[in-house]
Amino acid sequence: MHRKIYIASMVILLSACDRSASPGVKAPIPEVEVMTLHTQPVALSASLPGRTSSVRSAEVRPQVSGIILKRYFVEGSDVKAGQQLYQIDPATYQAAYDKAKATQVNASALAKRYQSLSQAHAISQQQYDDALASEKEAAADVETARVNLTYTKVLAPISGRIGRSLVTEGALVTNGQSSYLTTIQQLDPIYVDVTESSQDLLRLRRALASGKLKSAGGNAAAVSLILEDGSQFSFEGKLEFSEVTVDEGTGSVTMRASFPNTGGELLPGMFVHAMLSQGVQDQGILVAQEAVGRDVKGKPYVYVVTQDNSIEQRSITTDRMYGGSWLVTQGLGDGERVITLGLQSIRVGEKVKATEQTERKTAPSVTNNLSMTDPSAR
Repeated sequence: MHRKIYIASMVILLSACDRSASPGVKAPIPEVEVMTLHTQPVALSASLPGRTSSVRSAEVRPQVSGIILKRYFVEGSDVKAGQQLYQIDPATYQAAYDKAKATQVNASALAKRYQSLSQAHAISQQQYDDALASEKEAAADVETARVNLTYTKVLAPISGRIGRSLVTEGALVTNGQSSYLTTIQQLDPIYVDVTESSQDLLRLRRALASGKLKSAGGNAAAVSLILEDGSQFSFEGKLEFSEVTVDEGTGSVTMRASFPNTGGELLPGMFVHAMLSQGVQDQGILVAQEAVGRDVKGKPYVYVVTQDNSIEQRSITTDRMYGGSWLVTQGLGDGERVITLGLQSIRVGEKVKATEQTERKTAPSVTNNLSMTDPSAR
C-alpha cells in the first residue's frame, strides 16, 4: 500500500515539474551554411572521345626481287623522304642495264649509218624507219633497266617515324609481295578522329557560323586535348568539318581534328578526349553539387533562404556539371541564398540562422559529357 502511494506521488511531482519547465524552454534556431549565387561567365565545351591517327602512313614494299644486302635505318627513328632504307642485291640489274646500254649504242650507230644511205637512196625508207624504231626501243630498254637498278635501293616514300623492320639481311624479297618491309608514319601534325551524332554536328556548324564558337581560322573550331592519363596536351588544335563522314547505321559522324606534335608525344592509336569550345554563357549560375537534392521523380531541387530567413524548397533545371557544381538554367536568380550545409535539421517554412560558406573554387570550363549531364535537362 505504501509502495503504491509513493509511486503515485512521484508521478504527480514529475508532471508538475514538466508543466512548470515547458513554458520557458525554446527550441534552438537551426544554423545552416548558404552560398549566395552570382551570375558569371561560364565557358562551355564538349568532350568527344576519339583516337589519334597519323597524317600519312606508308607501307614500304620492294619493287624488284632480290636478296636484302643491308639495312640503313635505325628502327623507331625519324627518316626523310628519299632516304635509303634497304639495299637489294643489284648484280643482275646492273648487268641488265649494261646490256641495254650496249644495245642502245649499236642501235644508234645503225640508225646513223642508215640515215646517210637513205638520203642517197641506197636503202628503202622502210629500212631506215625500222632502224629509228630499234634505236628508240633500245633507249626505252635502257630506261627500264635503269629504273630497276634504282629500285634495288629501297627509299623512304615519305618523311616520318619508321617502325620495326620485318626483314633482315639475307632475306629474299619479291616484287609485288603482300607483306611489307617496314612502315613509316608522319606524326607532326597528327590527326585525332572523334565521333559525334549528326544532330549535334548540325548544331555545332550553326554555332560556328553564328560566331558562338571560338574560331581557329577558316572553317574550323579550336580544340584542346585530354590525354589517357588525364593530363592536358600542351598544344591547341583545330577541328576541320571537311573531314566529316556519316555512318548511316548509327547516325554518328567522324570528325577529324589536327594537332601539332612537335615533340612526338602523341602516337597513333592513343585514346584521347577532344575538348571542343562551344562558347561562353554570360549569365551562368552555378550551384554546389551537395546543395542539390532529387525528389521521387528524379527532379532536382534546392532549399533557399528567403529575405526573412525562412526556408523555401525550389525546383530547378540543371544542365551539366562545372567542376563540383551544377550549371542551373531555370529556378534560381542572382543574389539568392542556397543552403549547402545543415540540410538534415531544417523544415520548409521555419526560420534559420544563415552563415555564408567559404568561397568555392570552380573549374575553368564546363564539359558536356554524357556521364556528367543532368538527365532531367534532356
